[in-house]
Amino acid sequence: MNDQPVIAVVGSGPIGSTFARELLERHPRARVVMFEAGPQLTAVPGESVRNIPSPDEKARARELSQGPQAGALRESLGIPAGTVVEGMFTARQGTHLLDFGGEGAAHAPTFPAAAASTNVGGMGAHWTCATPRPSGSERVDFIDDAEWDALIQRAEELLHVQSAAFADSAVGAAIRSLLEEAAGSDPAPSTLPVAGDPQPDGTVRWAGADVVLGPLADPGSPLAARFELRDLSLVHQIVVDGARATGVVVEDLRTRETATVEADLVVVAADAFRTPQLLWASGIRPRALGRYLTEHPVVISTVALSGDQMSRFASEADLEAELARRAANPVDPVAAVNRIPFAEPGHPYSLQVMYAEQPPFPLDESHPHAGNRWGYVNMGYGMRKRPRFEDGVTFSDDELDYRGLPNMTIEYALGPEEEAEIADATERLRRIGEGLGVFIAEPRLMPNGSSLHYQGTTRIGVADDGTSVADPHSRVWGFENLYVGGNGTIPTATTMNPTLMSVALAVRAAQDAATRL
Repeated sequence: MNDQPVIAVVGSGPIGSTFARELLERHPRARVVMFEAGPQLTAVPGESVRNIPSPDEKARARELSQGPQAGALRESLGIPAGTVVEGMFTARQGTHLLDFGGEGAAHAPTFPAAAASTNVGGMGAHWTCATPRPSGSERVDFIDDAEWDALIQRAEELLHVQSAAFADSAVGAAIRSLLEEAAGSDPAPSTLPVAGDPQPDGTVRWAGADVVLGPLADPGSPLAARFELRDLSLVHQIVVDGARATGVVVEDLRTRETATVEADLVVVAADAFRTPQLLWASGIRPRALGRYLTEHPVVISTVALSGDQMSRFASEADLEAELARRAANPVDPVAAVNRIPFAEPGHPYSLQVMYAEQPPFPLDESHPHAGNRWGYVNMGYGMRKRPRFEDGVTFSDDELDYRGLPNMTIEYALGPEEEAEIADATERLRRIGEGLGVFIAEPRLMPNGSSLHYQGTTRIGVADDGTSVADPHSRVWGFENLYVGGNGTIPTATTMNPTLMSVALAVRAAQDAATRL
């Protein structure tokens, strides 16, 4: 091992950033080179685009993240000019569909809403910043409680998790009171923990990969001298020598030149689809690679809040104060977000209820609930998807995607257990919505892939028995120095935003890797 080991990190989202920071803080001489296929959107690498004050600049940053659907800006991403996605759409601002309809698109008819971001900061740049803790069967059972609690605490520190953003909202408190009445025996509603730093003026500086990088993104920090971030750098292959990864083959998308960067440790944290894709392209093909794909089936609805109901718990003055607070930052107003958390056995779901002054879609002025004075809530239930080998992504050795990597085909299906829980959650959502006001969008199941929370494709496990890709510390089976990170490592069925859990697992992996270095 070199006296000054080089660590190659593929992917610049919160997970890759966790590996970079933890490894540099734990090893006094190591150097990290981080590779990101997309562009840097903000002056501070990985900052949330929600913090950009200019609507035009924010829109441009989001478009730059949209990969093959980046319109006139696609050449800055190195997308071939001939790529056509006419009539297609993105799953969400700042993301691009994997099955976008153009040449080199993935094949995902059973998982049509599968999407990704391609930019410095990854999904962290467009993230809602929700950071609930996993509980019960969502947790990884081969990590004991004391260690798990310490990992979660460190993850919360890295992400700047707090509950203050919505805690003082009287309107949010009124919604919680109505939720408690309508939900009955379900767990008590609470504010949703989020990643960000409340500001003196009542706004929030939302967290992205930048807060995880911390001192690595500060030019004045000694750690920054040992950290290099290369954007628009597409990793095509992990170079392997026996049981060791010895480096990565990288294409500079600005110059189209390709080079091999030698490394003593390689971490792949590209996302739940592109991480297994890179392993496959490198000839690293465990039986479980790409398999056991899960997400959260999502049932959503929108409700116009009842003035009569809300005024039982909040006054007109409370409403005026809430609207004034939101008007202080019109580019990204802080909305009160409540939740009813996952709790077995009676409530094996996660409900999020986001207050909004306007509905998330245009409402005709003639609609009886247009301009509703007390506003609206967008409500969504997340349900479990049991991991099955049959659900997953496979890769072609004969067909390349638009980036020149083995193209993807996603196969996915909901089973009887999922269908039963979806039906139950839909009924619960209807009951709760009726307790809050009037539906202006009825409860409906979103297309597969809509959650953006894709898990299991590089899952960790306790034995190299074909049911996992990596060991309990996220080290790929059969390799001494190759680690994977991200939501894909999660082996359990979950209902909640997985970022906090994935960061916790990355902290554990980085601790193990630092010891080996």
